[in-house]
Amino acid sequence: MAVLAAATRSRVRPQPLRRQLSRAALHAFLVAMCVVWLFPLAWAIYEALRPISDTTLNGYLSWPSGGLSLDNFTTAWTQANLPYFYLNTLYIAVPGVILTLVIASMLAFAMSQFNWKFNVLVLMIFTAGNLLPAQVIIIPLYWIYLNTPLPDFVSDNGLLYDQYIGIILIHVVFQTGFATFVLSNYMKTITKEITESALVDGANVLRIWWSVILPLCRPALAAMATLLFTFIYNDFFWALILMKSGDKRPIVSALNNLQGEFFTNYNLLAAGALLAAVPSVLVFIAFQKHFVRGLTLGATKG
Repeated sequence: MAVLAAATRSRVRPQPLRRQLSRAALHAFLVAMCVVWLFPLAWAIYEALRPISDTTLNGYLSWPSGGLSLDNFTTAWTQANLPYFYLNTLYIAVPGVILTLVIASMLAFAMSQFNWKFNVLVLMIFTAGNLLPAQVIIIPLYWIYLNTPLPDFVSDNGLLYDQYIGIILIHVVFQTGFATFVLSNYMKTITKEITESALVDGANVLRIWWSVILPLCRPALAAMATLLFTFIYNDFFWALILMKSGDKRPIVSALNNLQGEFFTNYNLLAAGALLAAVPSVLVFIAFQKHFVRGLTLGATKG
């Protein structure tokens, strides 16, 4: 036993000092990056809890002299009419996410499970579309929206401009390329024998996509839905350009209601921004397990 213990101790060698210093430096770097990323959020929460009178008197870089309170949050909730604009955002985000996932999953299924002539070319086109800045096409797109008629039961002004459906469509167009790229990479990990067996059994393509492929892609779909909801929910640019009615805009655009003509209460604006961010945070928390699984599950398959 003594010989065995001595042999065991001889095999367990302490890590070299250089490796320990490298790990310590790595941990210090990660902690520093976490602090850098979390500092703006902590600062926004701190300023949202301070009254503007205290900030004006003592400056932003000071300790609160009058205490902290939730008055800014209650004022922002009522003054910006946030519940109404929450619903406006859901009118845009929920259909946008569903339509994007349906279209992108169909495209990804066709490009990953079937071999056809322009397979790679189509995927490259969809991927390249994500590299085009939105500002490049805003002028022709604005003209198209102003001159595209819609039926009266879809549009209250007869045009695509200043309508929920117009914002939904532009989000679907811009997000489909990214979603197709991600879902196609995930679907490539699913063996094609499953699709071929279903075809032999007499199932049509839509049946295979709906009943076979989509259930196998639930983690990837959940991860993609979380990302898409965050992207669409936090949009400011498209709603600002393609909508003129303030009562139709999503919640991020509604934060403009907290800015005065001659003075801006940044403490109140910070409280409104934090309240506006709550739904996207809740969605991420609800789908966190599926989100992480969807991002990592396909990475270990050969």
